[in-house]
Amino acid sequence: MKQSFLARAAGTAALALMAATAGAQQPAYPDKPLRIMVGASPGGGTDILARVLADKLAPVLKQPVTVENRPGASNTIAGELTARAAADGSTLLLATNTAQAVAPHILKLKYDPLKDLQPIGLVAVMPNVLVVSASSPYKSVKDLVAAMGAKPGGFKYASSGIGSTQHVGGEAFNLATGMKSIHVPYKGSSQAHVDIIGGEVDMMFDSTSSAMGQIKAGKFRALAVSAPQRSPELPDVPTLAEQGIKGADVSTWYGLYVTAGTPRPAVERLNAELVRTLKLADVQTRIKALGGEPGTLTGEAFAAMNRQEFDHYGQLVRDANIKAE
Repeated sequence: MKQSFLARAAGTAALALMAATAGAQQPAYPDKPLRIMVGASPGGGTDILARVLADKLAPVLKQPVTVENRPGASNTIAGELTARAAADGSTLLLATNTAQAVAPHILKLKYDPLKDLQPIGLVAVMPNVLVVSASSPYKSVKDLVAAMGAKPGGFKYASSGIGSTQHVGGEAFNLATGMKSIHVPYKGSSQAHVDIIGGEVDMMFDSTSSAMGQIKAGKFRALAVSAPQRSPELPDVPTLAEQGIKGADVSTWYGLYVTAGTPRPAVERLNAELVRTLKLADVQTRIKALGGEPGTLTGEAFAAMNRQEFDHYGQLVRDANIKAE
């Protein structure tokens, strides 16, 4: 009996030593370079925020952090690549509600945004803004609606893709005003901007994060903010509601995700570093300069928000009868 006990004790000690050794051999996260996937072209709001995060995360994570642009399919190409990546925390995704809450109701996706991506935290919320070219004759929403009424079906609005918040915003505007404008999708906001400025399309319901540069440069005229309150960065631009347009408010939010199944220590580290980054004065200043507010939700609270937004936009897509074109 005594020998059996000693043998068992020795065996237990050996197993404990092996487990401790294995644990000691596991490298601390992160042990390789990271990449942030972006579903839009360089120069747009998502790209700008991703590069801000990359610059701030690289020094504290002590690994290179690069931004990889994979535009197209309403930002879902980047989402699918992240969902299919190794669950080791090396592939992050800066996504918007376009891919996380709108596109799944319109496109047939090969992944589930709610199940295949692990939410880290909300990065920023930006109101959308109705813009026209600075050379456009329209000075207000009233001017625009009157012109649309005089020329039914003759107006075109740009978006960063089918199922984007710009697309939803345009259709919500059509629904609220009883007008009909034609959707012209692009692979990103920056590409759409060229045609807005050139007069190829008439208007766009862009996020302030991507439109603000053109507004400040005098190339866009902002007619309305698509939010309950005016933007602090655009104090002279009235809301849609102030101009008599109700029920057409659409904002863009940006969230950080990682591949589902990523080990908890890596998720917790990313969560902590995102919270720290969003509290930095220069990061808050940059986000507010883009017309937005830094995010405050992380983990389960952000996941719950994502699920609520998924349901909200699903109803809006059905009400506006938005379909893949």
